[in-house]
Amino acid sequence: MFGRTRAFSGFSVDDIDRARRFYGETLGLEVTDLGGGLLRLELAGGGQVLIYPKPDHEPATYTILNFPVTHLEAAMGELRERGVEFEKYDTDDLKTDPTGVSDADTGPRIAWFKDPAGNILSVLEED
Repeated sequence: MFGRTRAFSGFSVDDIDRARRFYGETLGLEVTDLGGGLLRLELAGGGQVLIYPKPDHEPATYTILNFPVTHLEAAMGELRERGVEFEKYDTDDLKTDPTGVSDADTGPRIAWFKDPAGNILSVLEED
């Protein structure tokens, strides 16, 4: 039924102007203002994500976007230069090193950070 539709994902933020600046200027994504407070992120490969304002927004407790890169530390360094801070975890299920990198045997090398609304994003190393 939906095999040929251009599906897209979406998530909420508490401040659409801060989201526009963060995703457009800090992350360097193409951001389109759709009017009515809606933004569309254009992702490499043709993917799209809708960002919408929500007055009672609560940050996602899971990773909403993953950005694969060839060199994790280089990407993290560039993001740090742009003001991004990486999350550090030390739980039974998830541990990161002092720089915020998880190097678990069960997945790729990955680091998490948050957008201004508190939603979780990641940058991960691809082979």
